Amino acid sequence: MKPSITYLHLLAKTPFFTGLNRKQLQWVIDHSKEWEAAKGNLIARSDSDPGSFWVLLDGGWKIEAGSRTYPVGHADPGNWYGADTVHTAAVASRLMASADSYVMEIRLEDFNEMIRQGFDFDRHLRRGVQFYSEILKP
Repeated sequence: MKPSITYLHLLAKTPFFTGLNRKQLQWVIDHSKEWEAAKGNLIARSDSDPGSFWVLLDGGWKIEAGSRTYPVGHADPGNWYGADTVHTAAVASRLMASADSYVMEIRLEDFNEMIRQGFDFDRHLRRGVQFYSEILKP
């Protein structure tokens, strides 16, 4: 994957971040890394780096769990990956770019700080927890 630049005006249109104000969006930019992931790139695995939280900005990714594959777009319930929801699941998984994509990596401690500050991620997190509870069960 290659480092990329996050633009505030584009981040504001990304479904995961549409509930944030300009100051919050800038905070996200200041506490994250954007990556360009070519189709087929491995982005993350459930058995590595539990300290990162990933958000799909543009393009598509797929979650591979066991012998199953689940395609996800940036407005779908699986548009984030990480935290205990993924790392403590009964089934191991991998996150792969299914198209040329842009993804954001946020350190989990920074993401938890965003939640403490009241950043509006609730709907996305609830939908994602439900999604992962269905696909990552034995």
